Amino acid sequence: MKELKDRSESLFLILFSSQKIKKMEFDINTITRENVKILKPYSSARDEFEDFDTAEMIFLDANENPFQNGVNRYPDPQQNSVKAILAKNNKVKQSQILLGNGSDEVLDLLFRAFCEPKTDNIISLPPTYGMYGVLANINAVENREILLSDDFQPQVEKILDAVDQNTKIIFLCSPNNPTGNSFSDESVVKLLQNFKGLVVIDEAYIDFSEKESWLTEIDEYPNLVITQTLSKAYGLAGIRLGICYGSEVVISVLNKIKPPYNINELTQQRAISRLNEVNKIKNEIASIIEQREELLKVLLDINFVEKVYPTEANFVLIKVDDANKRYKELIVKGIVIRNRTTQPLCENCLRLTIGIPEENAVLIKELKLLS
Repeated sequence: MKELKDRSESLFLILFSSQKIKKMEFDINTITRENVKILKPYSSARDEFEDFDTAEMIFLDANENPFQNGVNRYPDPQQNSVKAILAKNNKVKQSQILLGNGSDEVLDLLFRAFCEPKTDNIISLPPTYGMYGVLANINAVENREILLSDDFQPQVEKILDAVDQNTKIIFLCSPNNPTGNSFSDESVVKLLQNFKGLVVIDEAYIDFSEKESWLTEIDEYPNLVITQTLSKAYGLAGIRLGICYGSEVVISVLNKIKPPYNINELTQQRAISRLNEVNKIKNEIASIIEQREELLKVLLDINFVEKVYPTEANFVLIKVDDANKRYKELIVKGIVIRNRTTQPLCENCLRLTIGIPEENAVLIKELKLLS
């Protein structure tokens, strides 16, 4: 409750004190592609009847193999059981949730619904998650890159200056990958208030941060879209389940174009099982954060580490004397990290994911031996 109060008070002060902020009107029709507006979505066999108890029904509608083996039937196209848990946990409506085959499918659907190929553009903030740019290229959409500041914060005025009538989406990754930091509330609010398109906040790492999710503001800003994932804190990277939260009108547009059975039955079952392991998940997150703090202390004493960046994720970004050299040295020792030296503002930077205590102990040992 304290975090909720802090965020609410913070946003109130931002809105009250800033004379520059003027809330923009958001109209979903102005950013939706014309072909999507008139699109009649595919109606699967299981979408054509509602409000029936299906337990005893005989299904002869979808040309399935009738012999039961647990996966002979098509999965629920709306993943209602998974969404029910997410809605309850996050205090949102099921109609405000869309699930994707990983967050990448969710991001791709956003491009396909709202960005006209060879006409529209999006804005991303390097250094950041590389799929924003990849998906822009795949969908023939211009990616206008506005570098983060030296302290890895959005340069709001430069972002807004880059916006034109064809700018449909601004992507914010917070906590950011690969830098690990969260963006200031003030920056996010200014963008939400001053941009007529979608502001997509990628919260893949939010569970490792003390900051509150922007989900608490989902009803306040109709142009706010939040993506999350079960791949990080929930330990389900292998099942590929991404989550999109937004206004009902935004989610309804995305539902028109999503594949009918994009989340398979095994993924849905595993997600439900894991989402119910609340205490286990909390303990794992606590362990990762504890291990992260221990690693941060050690890194300060490694002589080739020139800077350790603040982090609110399950990884740490460090600046070293020679990233290519140190990366190769750790590979030889059987430790795989991520070399980010080619990314903007990340020259000679390495990204270290937090492992289990035994793995972190090996990493610390080898770092000290190289020091």
